[in-house]
Amino acid sequence: MSQDATQVKSAKQVEVVSGITVRLAGDSGDGMQLLGTQLTNTSALLGNDVATFPDFPAEIRAPRGTRAGVSGFQVQFASHEVHTPGDTLDALIAMNPAALITNYEDLTPGGLLIVDEDSFADKDLRLANLQTDPLEEPWIENYRLVKIPITKLTRTAVADLGLSVKESDRCRNFFAMGLVYWLYGRSMDATQRFIKAKFAKLPMVQEANERALQAGWAFGETTELLGQSYQVESATLPPGKYRNIMGNQALAWGLMAAAKLSSKELFYGSYPITPASDILHELCKYKNFGVCTFQAEDEIAAICGAIGAAFGGAMAVTTSSGPGIALKGEAMGLAVMIELPMVIIDVQRGGPSTGLPTKTEQADLLQVLFGRNGEAPLPVIAASSPGDCFDTAIEAWRLAAALMTPVVVLSDGYIANGAEPWAIPDINNIEPIVIEHPSEGSTGDTFLPYARDENLARPWAIPGTKGLMHRVGGLEKQDGTGNVSYDAQNHQRMVNIRAQKVANAARMIPQQEVMGPEKGELLVLSWGGTKGACLTAVSRAQKQGRSVAHCHLRHLNPFPSNLGEILGNYDQVLIPELNSGQLRMLIRARFLVDAQGYNKVQGKPFGVGELLEKIESLTSAGKAGSLSRAAG
Repeated sequence: MSQDATQVKSAKQVEVVSGITVRLAGDSGDGMQLLGTQLTNTSALLGNDVATFPDFPAEIRAPRGTRAGVSGFQVQFASHEVHTPGDTLDALIAMNPAALITNYEDLTPGGLLIVDEDSFADKDLRLANLQTDPLEEPWIENYRLVKIPITKLTRTAVADLGLSVKESDRCRNFFAMGLVYWLYGRSMDATQRFIKAKFAKLPMVQEANERALQAGWAFGETTELLGQSYQVESATLPPGKYRNIMGNQALAWGLMAAAKLSSKELFYGSYPITPASDILHELCKYKNFGVCTFQAEDEIAAICGAIGAAFGGAMAVTTSSGPGIALKGEAMGLAVMIELPMVIIDVQRGGPSTGLPTKTEQADLLQVLFGRNGEAPLPVIAASSPGDCFDTAIEAWRLAAALMTPVVVLSDGYIANGAEPWAIPDINNIEPIVIEHPSEGSTGDTFLPYARDENLARPWAIPGTKGLMHRVGGLEKQDGTGNVSYDAQNHQRMVNIRAQKVANAARMIPQQEVMGPEKGELLVLSWGGTKGACLTAVSRAQKQGRSVAHCHLRHLNPFPSNLGEILGNYDQVLIPELNSGQLRMLIRARFLVDAQGYNKVQGKPFGVGELLEKIESLTSAGKAGSLSRAAG
């Protein structure tokens, strides 16, 4: 075991706990995302199971110290398997009054509240729109308040380096990081290496951040304000090599793996938009792997570039969020008409319009299913966790290539920015994606660009291949020849073929699985990023002896072929969604099941406790007794 994977011992009392949920909150310029990322990576190196929830301000440059500018990062690390970043907080580190007042209600009663007391001056209170100092309010007694002069101590630690006050204060997050590392027995080695690499060309800044990190740890070890630290043992995970991975990063890697599996160059056409932009940022690093990234001038150019790349024989991908998918709609219809394979990724966010650009939501399901003119069906699949994004990207391209059609992948802000330990797969164990292009003379005397195979897919003819010239465009195609056709019966036939081709995907996807009893009182049906909260809530309800099962959908169009049979085995069906009931509407219409919805559109993921309470209201009490509703 490397030094990174060792618990750091303190001379003070150390309490062993099974898991900790901590949130780091401050101004958007305070480096909370960096602090949270380093805590996540360090905990993963220790062998803890980890789940995270970064929370970004919606405004790019909100006024410093205001509530609109608060940035947060929540981490749950544990010695057991976790699927969510936690419902309630064991500890909150607040760097200013705005961070405190917008986050304290999630702190469990008696939880640890650490504040930078230097940032609670009258000016700071006014910026946070507070009339009184919250540290003097009666409600603060509900928590274990620890006031630390973080700003002053950081400035002292770097005083002789000749930095300006502003430059010194930028190190405050590393002081807080060192304190958190002491509090939870984390090694500083990985973060020290990060500082050296990050600031290699700025030796003074490197030295300042190292000093601040060490000063924070030393303060925790020597102060009387914190009586003890905590230790979380390694989790028991399946054998393998793990790394910490974020959802957008996993999508990028999955796309590259899919291109390699199919011996294709990857073309990625995109226009920057929150929260999908990091996929572009990640792919830009890998030009040496045959990745071509195209940052277009707008969403329409991005998808049209991808269509051109698909026509040329490349693995074509375009990404966006809800507003961009709306702009791509006409070109998506063009791709359906031309019948070219490509992957369209929608990283969902709060809407409508600009909505909540940095908050999560699941409200684009109906948009990607029906948001195009005419009859233009597409396969739709949804990732369920950061690590699952890798497999989802590969499956999307596998379907697209087999059916010669665009495939939509749904992610969301929660998955995209969240992180978890990911078992690195052996690429040799992943089934290749075999793609065959017709060649000169392989199609007989006459090339029919809209001839069909057993999946109703047309041939993928590469431009320039002798004898395979064919017409492309948005006008209706004649069956077989691909010539422009206005014939009524031909249009009906082609509409039916395109619909049946998508429906044929049901033969290529796995049967739906159920966690729990095959029959019973209640089935919880979920999709997308709600999986972790639903899985944990159902598991706890089952331990209470309740008759409840969980079914999580990856494939949303078409549905798995056995889904109707599964739905009929339960007295009630509950569908939790971060929208107003989109999957519920589809399930009711398709299967005539009186499904109930549990819906939330607050820009926040579900908590385990709220789902468990709903499950309890719909099922009879079991024999196991009531369990805690703390986060899972």
